[in-house]
Amino acid sequence: MVKRRISVIGAGSMGTAASILLAKNGHSVKMWSFLKEEVEMINRMREQIDKLPGIMVPEGVVCTGDMEEALKDSELVVLVIPTQTIRQNAVKMAGYIKDERVVACFSKGLEEATGLRPSEVIAQEIPNAQFVALSGPCHAEELARDIPSAYVAASEKRYAAEFIQNIFMSPKFRVYTNPDIVGVELGGALKNIIALCAGISDGLGFGDNTKAALMTRGIAEISRLGVAMGANAQTFGGLAGIGDLIVTCTSMHSRNRRAGILIGQGKTLKDALEEVKMVVEGVSTTRPAYELAKRMNVSMPITAEAYEILFNGKNPKLAVADLMMRSKTHEIEDVVHSSVWL
Repeated sequence: MVKRRISVIGAGSMGTAASILLAKNGHSVKMWSFLKEEVEMINRMREQIDKLPGIMVPEGVVCTGDMEEALKDSELVVLVIPTQTIRQNAVKMAGYIKDERVVACFSKGLEEATGLRPSEVIAQEIPNAQFVALSGPCHAEELARDIPSAYVAASEKRYAAEFIQNIFMSPKFRVYTNPDIVGVELGGALKNIIALCAGISDGLGFGDNTKAALMTRGIAEISRLGVAMGANAQTFGGLAGIGDLIVTCTSMHSRNRRAGILIGQGKTLKDALEEVKMVVEGVSTTRPAYELAKRMNVSMPITAEAYEILFNGKNPKLAVADLMMRSKTHEIEDVVHSSVWL
């Protein structure tokens, strides 16, 4: 494998886990963080003590608070920052990325003010970037411990997706490519809303039946919006769709599920976010997803109820009752036109 010089923008749990993986693959990694204490922690202690305690950061990884230094001479930029901060950081990065550099992005969400996907934000701010969306069922806590995981690299440019596949692929991290960047980004963003709802269900004391129904109907409405926006329906049956949904709805590593549990137990959104102490992408994605569904005239009842709970103070129990008692309908979209019915 060719040794590459890689910039990782973000030094949280996934940024650190990705940097560890890249260093183990033989690459030279410069991480960037705006937090001085985080930079010092990683460089001096060789550990992300706050978010990945007990996992050592290899010597091939250095951290800096200087964006220019982080991007200098790099062959690849990897974004691992909250979706709502992508634009402001892209503005800073644009001055240092003059060539058609590949920008790979782990961030999963929609920009709250615009409803844009990360690739669309980067296209506006760094138009010469060759964008690759990275998504799939992978918690940083497990990736950093070499637990086998699989991911998807999606791009409009095949060579860019395969470039990322070659750099990240390892005996413990399998990477597939996919040309459907719309579907991969939407799957990664919208599953956080369903995971938040799965947590609310847990917090209300409901069981496996409820969660299975939420996940199944959740992927149905994610797929409806995705196809309406030009995505390939098959993407939502893959790692970036149902795969990511499963891991996020069922694991306590999921900050979206943890926040949902607290809301289901009766805590306010503000209190739940303060207790989780990490960015909960499902909250900031719910509003733009709700607006997108209305604009595209796509039925997304779970997302709509999540919006009412989060932003209009609706009682979660009432939201569940309203979902259960919606107008009777069929499960498969075109079944009413099928010749199998007599």
